[in-house]
Amino acid sequence: MEFEELVRAVQSLTDDDAFRARLDAQQWRTLGGYLTQHEVPRGTALIREGEVDRSLYFLGQGSLQLFRRDAPPGLPRVVMLRPGAVVGEAGLFSGAPQAAGVEAMTGARVWALRLPRFEELCSRTPALALEVIRGAGGVLAARARLQTTRHPAAA
Repeated sequence: MEFEELVRAVQSLTDDDAFRARLDAQQWRTLGGYLTQHEVPRGTALIREGEVDRSLYFLGQGSLQLFRRDAPPGLPRVVMLRPGAVVGEAGLFSGAPQAAGVEAMTGARVWALRLPRFEELCSRTPALALEVIRGAGGVLAARARLQTTRHPAAA
């Protein structure tokens, strides 16, 4: 039942940077087999700014805060994430250090898609993997637009 709650949360999120992959119920079940569930206690870092983390996280329950120590002027230093949000999408595709940290504001349940499992998904179910890429790419694009509209000098 917990995974179904995650799917409902992801599908109901209407934020500009929501994960909008077009997955049917069977595809969600298949994707769920590639995810690992983690309980993140309040105050615990999920992602550390400056470290490499090759995972995409789906927030199922609780709340997370995304923060940047040296956010450019005009950009928020802290962003709150609620159930259904994804985080770490850039890390899944890049070996670069994380540009922001993510910490649990409350106890949280996340589902992680780690790079080795994502590569396996790409190999075994390419159409599903492509849709995950499309959804994560939409999140990346929306977050990049937010940065350039709030801080045009960064463009």
